[in-house]
Amino acid sequence: QVQLVESGGGLVQPGGSLRLSCAASGSIFRFNTMAWYRQAPGKQRELVATITRSGSANYADSVKGRFTISRDNAKNTMYLQMNSLKPEDTAVYLCTVDDTLLRRYWGQGTQVTVSS
Repeated sequence: QVQLVESGGGLVQPGGSLRLSCAASGSIFRFNTMAWYRQAPGKQRELVATITRSGSANYADSVKGRFTISRDNAKNTMYLQMNSLKPEDTAVYLCTVDDTLLRRYWGQGTQVTVSS
C-alpha cells in the first residue's frame, strides 16, 4: 500500500509563505496524477491543485497565481509552494496520489493556519 507523509504546515501571518511536502512510498506501481486538497471546518473539501507525472499543473481559481504545485518523480515527492497567504487559506491540506491501477491514496493532512 502507498504511504503518504506530509510536512510543512504551520502558523503564518497573512501575506506569508509556506511550502508543503508530500512524500509517497510503498507501491510497485507508477504514480500518476498527484493532487492537493484542503478541508476547512464546516466547508466542503476543495481541490486545490493537481499535477501529472509530466508536470502539467492545474489550480483552483482561489489559489491561482499564489500557489505552485511541483513534483520530484525520482523522490516520489510533491510540493505546494504557497505565497501571499490569506486567512481564507486556513485549512487542513491533504495530498493524494493516483497509481497505475487508478487507486487513490490519501495522506493524513497537515494544518495550515493563516492569522495575525
